[in-house]
Amino acid sequence: MGARRAALRPERKPRPVTRPASAPGSLSRAVGVDGARGAREPADPRGDAPLGRAVDAARDALRERQDREGCWQFQLEADCTIPAEYIMMMHFLGEIDPQLEGQLAVYLRAHQADHGGWPLYHGGDFNISCSVKAYFALKLAGDSPEAPHMARARAAILRHGGAATSNVFTRIALALFAQLPWRGVPYIPVEIVLLPRWFPFNLYRVSYWSRTVMVPLTMLCTLKPRASNPRQVQIAELFTVPPEEERGYFRRPLGRATALTRLFLALDRLGRSVDRLIPAALRAHALRRAEAWTLERLNGEDGLGAIFPAMVNALEALAVRGYPQDDPRRLTAKSALQQLLVVEGSSAYCQPCVSPVWDTALASLAMQEAGCPGALAAATHGLEWLLPRQLLEAPGDWRRRRPRVAGGGWPFQRGNGHYPDLDDTAVVVWAMQRSADRDRYAHAVNRALDWLTGMQSANGGFAAFDVDNTDYYLNEIPFADHGALLDPPTSDVTARVVTALALVGRPQDAAALARAIAWLRNEQEADGSWFGRWGTNYIYGTWSVLTGLAQAGIGRDDPAVHRAVAWLHSRQNADGGWGESNDSYVPAPAAERAASTPHQTAWALLGLVAAGHVESPAVRRGVEYLLRTQRADGLWSDPGYTAPGFPRVFYLRYHGYCAYFPLWALAACRGRLRPGTLH
Repeated sequence: MGARRAALRPERKPRPVTRPASAPGSLSRAVGVDGARGAREPADPRGDAPLGRAVDAARDALRERQDREGCWQFQLEADCTIPAEYIMMMHFLGEIDPQLEGQLAVYLRAHQADHGGWPLYHGGDFNISCSVKAYFALKLAGDSPEAPHMARARAAILRHGGAATSNVFTRIALALFAQLPWRGVPYIPVEIVLLPRWFPFNLYRVSYWSRTVMVPLTMLCTLKPRASNPRQVQIAELFTVPPEEERGYFRRPLGRATALTRLFLALDRLGRSVDRLIPAALRAHALRRAEAWTLERLNGEDGLGAIFPAMVNALEALAVRGYPQDDPRRLTAKSALQQLLVVEGSSAYCQPCVSPVWDTALASLAMQEAGCPGALAAATHGLEWLLPRQLLEAPGDWRRRRPRVAGGGWPFQRGNGHYPDLDDTAVVVWAMQRSADRDRYAHAVNRALDWLTGMQSANGGFAAFDVDNTDYYLNEIPFADHGALLDPPTSDVTARVVTALALVGRPQDAAALARAIAWLRNEQEADGSWFGRWGTNYIYGTWSVLTGLAQAGIGRDDPAVHRAVAWLHSRQNADGGWGESNDSYVPAPAAERAASTPHQTAWALLGLVAAGHVESPAVRRGVEYLLRTQRADGLWSDPGYTAPGFPRVFYLRYHGYCAYFPLWALAACRGRLRPGTLH
C-alpha cells in the first residue's frame, strides 16, 4: 500500500484577537445575502416531516454563520502545544501581554486530563511533548510548581521518562530557553538552504509545512540565541537525569531505529563535529539566503506558510537577526500570530491556522444540497467570495517541479500565495461546477483543472501541496521524529480530485482521471476501507473515495464499492451512528469502533448515498441518529478532534464539521429517500 495535510487574504488592519464564527452569539454571525439577519426559509415540503424540519433548521443555522462577505470561517482548534508555544514565544521575545498570558493559562489548566498531563486530542492518552510544553508555559505564566495541578503534571511527565524523551520540536524549544544543551537536538545548520536540487536532502524534497518551519528554524539553531526569559524560569525538575548529563536524547519514540536511522545519526554527529570549520563567509551567505527566503514568503498578516509553527519561527528569527520591535516586517509577523487568537471571556487559545476557504467551499456544497432558494443564494455568495482568491500568477514553491504548469489553485487559508492546496482546489471546483450559474465560473474551473492535472504525481495519485514528494528515506533523519516530513499522494485528496475531474468531464482529463482511479483501487485496504490522511480516518477516506468513484460512474456493483459498503455497514454502532478514534492512526488495523459522532456519521451516510444505498436500513438508522442528536439551535456538537495535522503527533478539531457535514448528509438523504421511509 502507498504511504499515508496543515497546517494548514487581502491586507487588512491588525486586530489583537479574532473570534471566528463557530457558536451562537459570535460577533461575526452573518446577515443573509438580502441583508436580513437570520432570515428563515419557508419549510421545504420534500421528504419526511422530521427530516425536512431538521434540514431546514440546520440550513438556517448555517446561513446565520456566513459573514457579510460570503465567507464561512469556523474555529480550528489544536492541542495545547499551540497556546503553550504562544506563551513561550512572548517570554522568548520578552514581550509579555499579562492579560493574554493569563487567559492562555486558563485554557491550559482547563484542558489538563485526568492522567495529569495533556493529550493530543480530546480523550487521548498522555503525550510527553505536549505535557512538557504546557507545564513550562504555565510555570512561565507564574503557576507555582507546588500547585496541585503542576505537581500532578510533573509526576506524570517523570513517570513517562521526563522532558528528555520529548520530541525534536519540544527539545529545540527547551534549548532556546537553555533548559537542555544544544547537543540534545539535531544538527540543523543554516547551510542546508544552499543545497542544490540534486542533493539527497534539500528544501524542495520536503513538504511545504516542513520547509516553512525549517528555514527560519535553521537560523535559530545556527545562531543559538538564548530566550529573554525575563522571569528566569527553569524546569530542571522535569528531567530524570540532569540535562547536561543526559545521553539518550535521540531515542526514536515512533519506532525502532533502522540502519538508515543509525547512518543519519552518524552523519548528524559528524556535522556537529565539523561545524566550527564552516567558513564565516559561507555561513553569513547562508544566513542571508535563509533570511531572504523567509522575507519573500512572509505573507503579510497571514504569516509565513499561514501556519503557526512557521510564523513563530519567522518572528523569532527576525528578532534574532536584529530587526527592531518597530520594524514593519516584524510588526506584521507578530500581527499575523495575533490573528490566530480566539479569546472568549477569561480564556483564550491560539489556532494553528485558519480554514476559511475549506469551510466556505464545504458549506457551499451543503447549501447546494439543501437546494432551496435561500440556501442556493448563500452558496453563491460563498462562491463569489472564493472566486477572486484563486492563485493564478502567484510564485508558488510548487513551480520548482512544475515550472510549465499555469497557476489555478486555491489556498486553505485566506492568503497563502506560495502554497495553494489541491484538496481545497478540488472542493472549490466541485462547488462551482454544481452552481446554477456554472458558466460564470467556467474560466476559474478550467484553470483549476489544468493546475490539478499538472500536479498529478508519477504514481497517479495526488498530494495536498506538492508533486512526487515521496523521498521516504528523509523520514529517518533525526529532525523528522514526527514522521511527517513529506507530502505524498493520499486517497482522500486523490478522491477529491477524481470527483472534480469526473464532475466537469473534460476530454483532456480522461487519462489523468483513469490513472487516479487505478491508484485508488490499489490503495484500498484489505477490509474494504480507504485510509483518511486529512480526516479521522477510515470513515473519512472511504466516504471520499466512494464519492469520487460514483462521480466517475463506478456504481454499487463494482467489487471495490461493494467491499467498501460492507465495511461501512460493519462499522455502524448500535445507536445508528458511526464513530472512529484518532487511535486508528497507530500502526494497527483500523481501530475498534468508537462512540458515534455527528460528522463521522455524516461521512458514512454520504458514502452510502454515493454508492447507491440510500434506501438501506443502515442509512435510515444513521439519519435517525442525526435527528436525535441535533441541538435546539439546528446544528450539532462534539468535542472530538476530527482530523490529523500529522497522524500520531498532531490533531485538529474543525468546529465547522458539525455544522455543514450533517446538513449535507441529511439533505442528500432527503432528496433521495422515498416519502414515508423514516419513522
